[in-house]
Amino acid sequence: MWLVSLALPATLALLAGCAKPTGEPTALVLMKEADRFVGEQIKGKIVQVRSDKSIGGLTPTVWFVAYHDPDATFKVTEVKFGAGQKLEVTRPLRVLELVTGSDTLLDQTRIKLDSDQALKVAAAEPLLKPLKLTAAQLRLENSADGPVWKVRLWAAKLKKPDEDASLGEVIISADTRKVIQANLDIRNVE
Repeated sequence: MWLVSLALPATLALLAGCAKPTGEPTALVLMKEADRFVGEQIKGKIVQVRSDKSIGGLTPTVWFVAYHDPDATFKVTEVKFGAGQKLEVTRPLRVLELVTGSDTLLDQTRIKLDSDQALKVAAAEPLLKPLKLTAAQLRLENSADGPVWKVRLWAAKLKKPDEDASLGEVIISADTRKVIQANLDIRNVE
């Protein structure tokens, strides 16, 4: 009897450790995780977080966390994640950022809106209510007003629901959680 009472808690603890987490990690979680894979001199010096276009739903599974790296040729080191796992660390060719000066560090103290919440805010735009949203792509970057989320959305076409159409982009303040601009065109779904 005492053997069973000892085995049950051990079995439950083992099963709890094997349970898979639900959902994809958010951008803010991946920002913290990315610090584990870069050198000490660039930890926390994030200039942008972006996703690939999502597949099979609105939540992206592939994310890139970009750091300002003064030792890299193009001043950027990126950590790529897929389904929450580190895939690679690279120093990509990002010439545009050198020209536009978009290598300004994100003020992480002003980021109060995570990627999952930004996606909900964008999807709640009144113009999108009658549509079936199919995919999203997100970017967290600097603007004149501080950090912003740029959420690009796609929806199923009305006549060919197995195809999707780009709807445009919703820009949301990561600080105030308010929509700054909605550049949406739903005519593409016709």
